[in-house]
Amino acid sequence: MPPKRDGRESWGLAEGDQIVPGRFALKPIGGGWDYEVYVAWDEHLHSLVVAKLVRPHLVHDEHTLRSLAREAELLDHLAHPVIVRGFGSVLEGDRPHLLLEHLEGPTLARVISRTGPLAIEQLVPLAFQLASALQYLANERVVHLDVKPGNVILGAPPRLVDLSVARSVEAASRIRTPVGTDPYMAPEQCDPSLAEIHPAADVWGLGATLFEAVSGDLPFPRPQGFDREDRLQRFPQLAGGAARQLSDAQPALADIVAACLSWAPAERPTAGEVGDLLEPLIEAIRPRRILGRSRPKLR
Repeated sequence: MPPKRDGRESWGLAEGDQIVPGRFALKPIGGGWDYEVYVAWDEHLHSLVVAKLVRPHLVHDEHTLRSLAREAELLDHLAHPVIVRGFGSVLEGDRPHLLLEHLEGPTLARVISRTGPLAIEQLVPLAFQLASALQYLANERVVHLDVKPGNVILGAPPRLVDLSVARSVEAASRIRTPVGTDPYMAPEQCDPSLAEIHPAADVWGLGATLFEAVSGDLPFPRPQGFDREDRLQRFPQLAGGAARQLSDAQPALADIVAACLSWAPAERPTAGEVGDLLEPLIEAIRPRRILGRSRPKLR
């Protein structure tokens, strides 16, 4: 019987254990229900990497393997400075896995938990960079579907990670069940019968992420001891009301976050428009640093 770690079936790999020839586990760093994640050493790349392994009991599960193959295909296709890079995959054999960029730095979720909301000087450039990544995904007709503080690594630059539930726009439009992480899901992700899921869902996730980064709280908190079977308790964003007020934020930033959290997808700005709205805030806090588009002077 496979060993268990955190109550889930685990490969139980120790430092130096071989994942596949030329690739060795160094230490476990987490994972979810379907995957276990290790820092690893890859001899061919001659570099630290992250190996995302299918858990032992799922190595023959068709749904899990299809999801792994979909994520591998997306990682092979995408290339953006703020999106985690992929370095290949092993989709068959005893240990199917993805090989990902090793990133130094804490998640945004960990920083909020440990030190509280971000300072405006850190938050606004981060928001701009995330909006840049999401507009790129939209341009590539991809929806991330799980934008949240736990999937943002704070580095230079920051990285948006975990494309395990990402879909093409065409595939996202066919989703019929909730997909994502409950508190950060757009209403149409919670209930796909409301509207087709497209890149506007990621703008909602960005808004929920920024709300938490500004306030330390969720925009639509669930009641304590909520009933998961009660749809409106599980997904309070479905009630159609406005998000909680960001009383401590600059009014311009609060307005941007509120627009991202508009209930109707058509009322949300695109990620690119979010970036445009953020540029004056960036110039106000870093007047000599160009983080937005470089505009040539017209003669």
